[in-house]
Amino acid sequence: MTPLDKPLRRQVTIEGKTYTLVLDALGLKLMPRGHRKGQELSWKDIASGDAAIASALRASVRHD
Repeated sequence: MTPLDKPLRRQVTIEGKTYTLVLDALGLKLMPRGHRKGQELSWKDIASGDAAIASALRASVRHD
């Protein structure tokens, strides 16, 4: 396997909007193209399941 020793950047389009996805040794970050702030998830949170819990909590707060 190739180690993830430097950031890997890719462009993705979601519902007609362009985002930048950055994968690095710490985790992943998804942000609107041209912006620096976005959603971040660490590999530790993803592996432990904490990311799923946080996502479900945010979804429940938005829909109440």
